[in-house]
Amino acid sequence: MTPSQADEVAAQLDLDLDRVCHACLCVVSFALEGGEPREIADALARMTPDLWADGLEGDALAAAAHACELDVPNAFEALTDLEQRGAKSIVARAIVRRLAEQLSARTSTALRWEAEMN
Repeated sequence: MTPSQADEVAAQLDLDLDRVCHACLCVVSFALEGGEPREIADALARMTPDLWADGLEGDALAAAAHACELDVPNAFEALTDLEQRGAKSIVARAIVRRLAEQLSARTSTALRWEAEMN
């Protein structure tokens, strides 16, 4: 599975941002905002196992299985990747990246709203 395919599948998974540790995701969000590929890769490598152990594993596997039922392209490969490699899988890291992007977008929106209110 290519990184692009992993990103596409991750974007199709029904995962709840609020079921994931926001502090852990902030580490990844900050790296994403910095834009340095090596820092992003390091943050994903560091934080994905923690998030995985903290409950993301069950949610991600369930979401990938549901994507298979919906015939989402590459969902079966993604599920296999998650089952075989767990937090070290390319799909797990794509999921964490997506969730970190969602948290960053939510935070930016909240900060803009707060600035407009003041």
